[in-house]
Amino acid sequence: MSGLEWEVIALLIAAGFVAGFIDSIAGGGGLITVPALLLSGADPVTALGTNKVQGLFGSGTAALSYAKAGLVDLRRQAGPALIAFVAAALGAVAVSRLPVDWIDAALPVVLIAIAVFFAVKPGLSDRDGRARLGPRVIALSMVPLVGFYDGLVGPGTGSFFMIGFVTLAGYGVLKATAHTKLLNFASNLGGLMGFLLVGSVWWGVGLLMALGTIAGARVGAGFAQRFGARMIKPLLVLTSTAMALRLLLGA
Repeated sequence: MSGLEWEVIALLIAAGFVAGFIDSIAGGGGLITVPALLLSGADPVTALGTNKVQGLFGSGTAALSYAKAGLVDLRRQAGPALIAFVAAALGAVAVSRLPVDWIDAALPVVLIAIAVFFAVKPGLSDRDGRARLGPRVIALSMVPLVGFYDGLVGPGTGSFFMIGFVTLAGYGVLKATAHTKLLNFASNLGGLMGFLLVGSVWWGVGLLMALGTIAGARVGAGFAQRFGARMIKPLLVLTSTAMALRLLLGA
């Protein structure tokens, strides 16, 4: 199993649990799992691909939990999910062909802007607001852009989906989180398919990490449904800021 000691694998499973908890609420679980995989000896492409394996199970678990609570209609969102899947697969395939230096440079600024938005914007709650764009326009614009980015780079994908659903679709914070997890599941799956074509994946490690991720996602989704925007907003601010700092410091 990639030659890793069981103690290291146990720590990776624990990292998966924490990442699953955070990711099911606000996104940013890769902030924990990707560095953990790199420290365990994975090369960057293998770390990203393996992260998609565990992330797939976490986002899928959270999406099902939100669907059972009636916060997202899986059938009605099948079209946008398919678009996110295809876009992420194309992004993953393009990762070795497109220059991403400018994205890496701009991303911390964008993430800090997202953190400030959720921290200071008044009126953000679990109540739906006014939609600025229709579902079809969102599915053909925001969804493929964020999905492609997820396959190409990855960090902040959940935050980008969230801010799109809140500002463009007018969703309340909890409903936006539920829809984000479904599209994140689809983009994780698409990204994984793309990484299988351009790099290697530690399947055994990824599946074992998924055990922790599933457990964390179940707990996190339950907390989000119980506390709603009161918990989601500060965690969004925290994870977006943490991702920005990690990218700025080159950690």
